[in-house]
Amino acid sequence: MTRDQVTAECTLKGKKFILVDTGGFFDFKMDPLSALVKEKAWEASSDADILLFILDGKRGLLPAEEELYFNVKKMNKPILVVVNKIDSPSEEERIGDYFRLGEGQIFPVSAEHKRNFEYLEEGLFDLLPESPIKEQETEALKIAIIGRINVGKSSIVNRLYGQEKLIVSEIPGTTRDSTDTIIYRNKKAFCLVDMAGIRRLSRTKDKREKAGIVRAKKDINRADVLCLVLDAQEYPTRQDTAIAHLAEESGKPLIIAMNKWDLIEKDSRSVKEFKANVYDKLDFVSYAPLIFVSALSGQRVVKILDLAEQIYANASKRIPTSKLNDFLAWVHTAYPPLSRKKNRIKIKYMVQKQSLPPTFFLFTHSKSPLAPAYRKFLKRLIRDQFDLVGSPIRLYLKRN
Repeated sequence: MTRDQVTAECTLKGKKFILVDTGGFFDFKMDPLSALVKEKAWEASSDADILLFILDGKRGLLPAEEELYFNVKKMNKPILVVVNKIDSPSEEERIGDYFRLGEGQIFPVSAEHKRNFEYLEEGLFDLLPESPIKEQETEALKIAIIGRINVGKSSIVNRLYGQEKLIVSEIPGTTRDSTDTIIYRNKKAFCLVDMAGIRRLSRTKDKREKAGIVRAKKDINRADVLCLVLDAQEYPTRQDTAIAHLAEESGKPLIIAMNKWDLIEKDSRSVKEFKANVYDKLDFVSYAPLIFVSALSGQRVVKILDLAEQIYANASKRIPTSKLNDFLAWVHTAYPPLSRKKNRIKIKYMVQKQSLPPTFFLFTHSKSPLAPAYRKFLKRLIRDQFDLVGSPIRLYLKRN
């Protein structure tokens, strides 16, 4: 069951629009958040310009649905009545009952079998504005808000959005879908992807929550930048560490946002010591800038956007080969490369592959790989020299 508003930017014959999938309007006794889901669905309906009223063709029109339709009709907005699960032409005979709603046209479709969508698209196209939405100068930067359950991911998205778009609750597993929220700042577009809290599937009994966790892990790959949210009151847990590993393995630029900073007594530990402790426990992502935020008060939350833009630009840098080899000559003099056997290695030259994350090939005659400690040290040198803060770096030794 959908809880939050799931949005998607769509184009239909040159006309652009945003499609919003809301949660259901009817209460589910087993779901403690049912009332909130209904409230958010009403809010989305009020904000929309066109409404798609979706009905289940397998069970017929229910009295409660008929009442809901007439309540929605009072909004005086264009409504397309769509009857789903009409899987064959013979089943279209059922739709006669739906005409008692008073609509001149009913759209019988099958989402599963993709039936009759061309008619629905025609009906929707006629209602869309004649002029397409103005193109933005650049595509929205996708920032995935990741973390374990109840660290405040949805609260951060709501704070940046400026209103309570996403359902926030202390109940574990509230967010089940990856939800996209488009915001604009300084004429630049950002797409905030709020993902389901990631935890061990073995600890999750709800099948729908499990599906959300699996999807969240996959959706990391479609983001441009990751923002790992930690709880300043309890960090970093074993699950935080596991999620940080997922972030590093993805190769995406990373920000670490320490949420609920307003609840920490500042005299108990300096910011410097706090950062050192985080980086000590999450040393494999020490390349990620760390910021202290509060979704409740809004403290420094907007800095997430500034940092995301900055580290994405860093990761996209193309470093000239001449500068790389000047750097390599300095490294050979100051910090000679070492193999696993602690022998010196002569690296002839290095080049950058145009890809994300920043990837470098080191060419040598040696058969021995770099010592792990030296490889880590060299990555830090490259990051500092070429201002690649926020990005993981990939190094490959090539025999030449």
